[in-house]
Amino acid sequence: MKANNESAAAKTEPQKNNRLDLDDTDDFVESYAKAMKAKGIDVGSGAPAQDHGVDYNSDEEVYATARALEGRGDPADLDGPSDGKKEIEPLARVDHSKIEYIEIEKNLLQEHPDIAALTDADVMRIRRELDMRVSGHDIAKPCISFAHFMFEDCLLSTISKAGFSTPTAIQQQAVPVVLNGRDLIAVSKTGSGKTAAFVWPMIVHMMDQPELEWGDGPIGLILAPSRELASQIYTETKKFGKAYSLKSAVVYGGASKTDQFKELRNGGIEILVATPGRLIDLVKMKAVSLKRVSFLVLDEADRMFDLGFEPQVRSICNAVRPDRQTLLFSATFAKRIEYLARDVLTDPIRITIGNVGQSNTDVEQIIQVLRDDRFVAEGIVIIFIGRKAGVDELATNLSKNGFPCTAFHGDLLQHERDRVIQDCKANRIQILVATDVAARGLDIKQVRTVINFDVARDIDSHVHRCGRTGRAGEKGRAYTLITQKEDRFAAELVGNLEAGMQPVPPELMALAMKNPRFQSMRSGGGGGRGGRGGGRGRGGRGRGRGGIGFGAGFGGGRGGAGFSSNTTGGFGNRGGFGFNQPPRGGSVSRGGIQFQKSGSDWKSTSFR
Repeated sequence: MKANNESAAAKTEPQKNNRLDLDDTDDFVESYAKAMKAKGIDVGSGAPAQDHGVDYNSDEEVYATARALEGRGDPADLDGPSDGKKEIEPLARVDHSKIEYIEIEKNLLQEHPDIAALTDADVMRIRRELDMRVSGHDIAKPCISFAHFMFEDCLLSTISKAGFSTPTAIQQQAVPVVLNGRDLIAVSKTGSGKTAAFVWPMIVHMMDQPELEWGDGPIGLILAPSRELASQIYTETKKFGKAYSLKSAVVYGGASKTDQFKELRNGGIEILVATPGRLIDLVKMKAVSLKRVSFLVLDEADRMFDLGFEPQVRSICNAVRPDRQTLLFSATFAKRIEYLARDVLTDPIRITIGNVGQSNTDVEQIIQVLRDDRFVAEGIVIIFIGRKAGVDELATNLSKNGFPCTAFHGDLLQHERDRVIQDCKANRIQILVATDVAARGLDIKQVRTVINFDVARDIDSHVHRCGRTGRAGEKGRAYTLITQKEDRFAAELVGNLEAGMQPVPPELMALAMKNPRFQSMRSGGGGGRGGRGGGRGRGGRGRGRGGIGFGAGFGGGRGGAGFSSNTTGGFGNRGGFGFNQPPRGGSVSRGGIQFQKSGSDWKSTSFR
């Protein structure tokens, strides 16, 4: 950061005030707790998950848990009544005309001679090759290599050490746009390198701002919908911030509010990554000031809205100086996100990579209709199930039969989640059975396969599930099971596959055509994406015999795995594992796990 010329004339704090006295902090937090208790709110007390008014036998647990973890009924950190219905109050509106802000620098782009020499035709060709659409005026030209970004050597060296060799599509266009000081709307598939696309120019931005003084808050603020994504972004900010010894912090629900309070009050935090609810709590506690924030990022804004945080997000945007630089990143771009962008961004550039809401073309989606719902997977795989009970049951059965496997859902504590993620990254777990709580923010490079055992609640969640594989240019596979009851989702899935230029199996199309709205749209004109089916509805989770399943076989041959639903059983010739549910019983022929199911109960589980 450049030195603040007025800092020498600033009032010098006595040494005892240059640090936060821990006893004073404890007194403040204790006072806060007492004040809340006087209102009938027991801050920090535990509460069972059942107290939050949610049927945890459905996948709604995922979204209830996420809301709770943001302080809307967090079992570990309650800020309201135990019925979980009281939301965190947004921040009060700020009258910025009464606040004197320091000047900030936003336009920091240094155009490389190679880029300056590009003609309009060259730029159009590059964007076309990247499947990129850009709208706005005075748009910076895309950069082809890291050298074109004109970063300082220390940052380029850090990027190189992190394993980056060539910028991804979103990085090639987003970085120069942001360095040019423009607000940005970026719509890109998951696993596209979008985090680095805003972290790198954020670092450049803050190095050109006046130094932080004692008691100042962060310069860069990143909002994320979940603790997993916030932690992942924080890891990236630390990694690249080391180039300039920048100090980062992360705050989210479910962790100690007292510890977070102390860290922020100690000051010196240049980059803060936060979930909306916890940030609002800490701002109200005066743990952090937003006065110095001049670079604001809303990552996965669509997900924050899905979790019900639109009022909180809007209030945070209002609390930050109006002339800030604001970036909005999302994998989808629903109408409500467009309305938010109109309200909180100024003359933004919009970048879209691929089609909005389409599947990642690096993930091969394999759809196959079966007579039942069972499937097999081998290797490091994430299996998504809509019911917590189903997650625990499947994880237990697999573990009992010798396969490193664990459950991942909203009932886990933060340290348990962290341990699961570390075990996956260390290859100690081959199978992660999860609810949608794991669908956002997880970045486990070893994952090559995603299996949607239960369909997602909507097509956007499906896209994010599939995005847990095929990350950073790697190839992956996503398997989806779907029953006859789920014709609405089948209709959305047809559109998703067509948008991603992937084949649509005839059986899937036949099921989608059972949806009246989809059938009407196709019969009335055909083509296009086939509509979104008007939402999926939430009924009918049962998966009895005679249903339809979408999944796939994983190869075969030695060491392979597959699945079948025929009368003879048999799958995955040697060394594989899987699920087999023949109509009349049956068994695993050579190596594997067999799950037999009658009605809603597992009748037997065997291993050969």
